[in-house]
Amino acid sequence: MNELVFLKLGGSLITDKSREATAREEVIRRAAQEIRSALAARPDLRLLLGHGSGSFGHFVAQRHGLLEGGPPNWWGYAETGAAAARLNRLVTDVFLVADVPVVSIQPSASAHCCDGELVSMATEPIELMLRHGLVPLVYGDVALDEVRGCTIISTEQIFAHLAEHLEPARIVLAGQVAGVFTADPLRDASAQLIPEISRQNFDQVEHMLAGSHGVDVTGGMLTKVRVMYALVQEQPELKVQLISGRQPGLIKRALLEPDLEQGTTIRW
Repeated sequence: MNELVFLKLGGSLITDKSREATAREEVIRRAAQEIRSALAARPDLRLLLGHGSGSFGHFVAQRHGLLEGGPPNWWGYAETGAAAARLNRLVTDVFLVADVPVVSIQPSASAHCCDGELVSMATEPIELMLRHGLVPLVYGDVALDEVRGCTIISTEQIFAHLAEHLEPARIVLAGQVAGVFTADPLRDASAQLIPEISRQNFDQVEHMLAGSHGVDVTGGMLTKVRVMYALVQEQPELKVQLISGRQPGLIKRALLEPDLEQGTTIRW
């Protein structure tokens, strides 16, 4: 079947977003083991992996005001890129130890933005890696911007850009919470899961959403939903699923079961 799936491990999942540069290494190791098990069970599965920068990149970016406008902060650009790369190095090493053949792709090495929008990024190396059974690993990073000088690009923006060229069958976003809720479930016990977002209810859902729990300079859940909904508008056959990566075994199931009903599904 040769199905291509994009999977993101959210920054809220693999780091403690309330404490700077604090990785949840046990969560990263478990995710790596689940992914390795899924790839072994389905040798035909092609996987592009991504992760957020969590409390590594976001704290530094916020401290330097990278998304606040004004003249570009080149020192902040350098420090934020270095922080994001440190987490990526940790994730890469954990996955290689788990026998997942990841190859780190530094987005900022080729990404070009215009006023915060990602307009180009090298795709040929990623296509070749997938062809040879490797798992390309991208991550939220800094990027050069022809209007702002420099900016930050989220993993969702990268996925959306790559999806235009690679046309995945599914995108799975594994975060700390179990999907999209009517309010922040980490702060509001009455928050209810929204099982599906489509053209029938997108406007209503959009009004409900706010920023994520903890420090997040890329817009939190609202931006994730907007980017993914715009993508399924362009690719109506694409299914996007937001699940909890905290639930043991669920990442593996999401990779192996295309029709799994868990979390929130975004479709056209």
